Order: sequence, then structure tokens, then C-alpha cells
Amino acid sequence: MRVIYGVMKKFEDLTEREVLALAIGLEEEDERVYSDFAEGFHQDYPATAALFDGMREEESEHRRRLIELYRQKFGEHIPLIRRQDVRGFVQRPALWLARPLRLDAVRKEASAMEVETRRFYEKSAARTHDASIRQLLDDLANEERYHETRAQELDKEKLPDNVKADEEAAQRRLFVLQIVQPGLAGLMDGSVSTLAPVFAAALATQKSWDAFLVGVAASAGAGISMGFAEALSDDGSLTGRGHPWVRGLICGAMTALGGIGHTLPFLIRDFRAALWAAGAVVLVELGAITWIRRRYMDTPWVTAALQVGLGGVLVFITGVLIGSS
Repeated sequence: MRVIYGVMKKFEDLTEREVLALAIGLEEEDERVYSDFAEGFHQDYPATAALFDGMREEESEHRRRLIELYRQKFGEHIPLIRRQDVRGFVQRPALWLARPLRLDAVRKEASAMEVETRRFYEKSAARTHDASIRQLLDDLANEERYHETRAQELDKEKLPDNVKADEEAAQRRLFVLQIVQPGLAGLMDGSVSTLAPVFAAALATQKSWDAFLVGVAASAGAGISMGFAEALSDDGSLTGRGHPWVRGLICGAMTALGGIGHTLPFLIRDFRAALWAAGAVVLVELGAITWIRRRYMDTPWVTAALQVGLGGVLVFITGVLIGSS
């Protein structure tokens, strides 16, 4: 038996029966895509989800009208003709399968979907000879043109002010949950927890290179430990904190960065100069942490400074006492 792959029909060769069957399949696919978009945005972007849900309902109505006309003209059996069976259709990226959905990519894809469907109806109406089929295809082309306009209005700049405000708030919340919180936790741990071993080694040995090696080891170890701890804390499915290994990577990298910051000055050969430079870097690190807490966690300046500064001072004093003993 011979198997033939890649058989596709030309659009010009489709009969009126096949055109209607294809239109029914296209509307069903668009309906399901918009349903997936709405479901994917439901939790974090409810306004956009509502827009896609409305478009889904309209595509469902289009499909109902097409099926009703098809039954009147050709009976109950609708042949399976899909977009991939006809030449000229663009292959769609399966954006609806990705989580989390990307707002900008989905909006552009929705606009492209409506443009393609409108053109299909216009070309189909132009070549059909049945008046009732032509009328329905012309009506659907006009409605898809309206959908195209709505899809283009999904661009962030054209959304209503209340929708933009809701989505900006949701984006900020997700950014804080998925990026800022794990990064801040790592930065605080790396900057504060490594103070004691680095400065204890520096004061105990009076050698910059020894303090540098201890700092690198402490920073790397803390980064690996914090990274795994964050990644294994939860999978993000209920908390909305994003992919656990992405959070772990962010947390681990920021932990290592926080420790490396005040370790690098000990590359300076002059021990006293290195010690003063490291102290200055510590102040910068604590200031940066205070600013991040104020900027993204809405912590008052005084409270943030006291919390960060008190922890840093206590750990620093611990390192000094151990190194000087």
C-alpha cells in the first residue's frame, strides 16, 4: 500500500460545500484558541480575559450560522477540512499552550488571526455563485473586520484607562512575586550572611588574598544553597510565583552577587585599603537593598533602613569579634 504525505488542496479548487466546511473548522479553531487565551489570562489579567471570552462567543455564533446554512444546502454530514489541508494559510504558533501567556505576543497573534479569517471570507464570497452563501460570507467578512479592529485595540496603548491600570497593577504584582522577591531574598542573604566570614578572615589573617578566597567560597556556597532552597520551596502553581527553577536561578545568582560585591575589594594588595573599600561596598549594598524594599515592597524608608542596617551591623560586628579574637 502506498502512503501519500502532504496532500493539500488549492483554495481555487474548493467547492462551495468545502468552503463552508472549511469555514466551520476555522471558526471552531478560533473559538477554542480564544477560549485558551481567556483561560490563560483569567487569573492575572481579567480584563483582557473578558475581551477574549467575548470574541470566543462571537466566533461560536459565526460557527452556528455557518452550520445552519450548511445543513440547508448540503445535509448533515460536514467533511473534515482543516486549515492545514488548504494551501495559503499561515502556520500559527501554539501560543495558547505556553504558560504564562505573553500579553504582547497574544495580542499580535489575535490581530493576525482576524486578518487571515477576514481575507478568507472575502475571497470565498467573491468566487461563490450561491446568493445565500455569498451573503453569509460577506456578512462574516464584515464582522471579522470589526473583530480585527478589536484585536488591534488590545494593544496596551489603546486599552481603556481602567483596563490598562488593572493590567499594569497585575504586571507589577507578577514582577514582584517572580523576580523582585527571590532576587531581594538572595541579595540580602548574600550581602549580610557573608559579612561575618569575609571580615573575620580578613582581620584574622591580615591578608587580602585569604579574605578574597574566603569571600568567593562563602558567596558561591550561599548562592548554590539559596538557589536550591528557593527552587524547592514551591512549584508556583498556587502562589503565582512563576517557574521554581527560574526563581531559584534568580535567587542564587543574586545571593552570589551580594557576597562577591564586598569580596572583590580584597583583590587590592594593600590590606588597609582593601578593608576600607570593602566597608564602602557594604554600605552601598545595604543602601541598594533598602531602596529595593522601598521601591517594590512599599516599606517605609526608615523601617527599611533600620531592618537592613541592624542585620548588617550585627553580622559585621560578629565577624569583627571573631576575626579579632
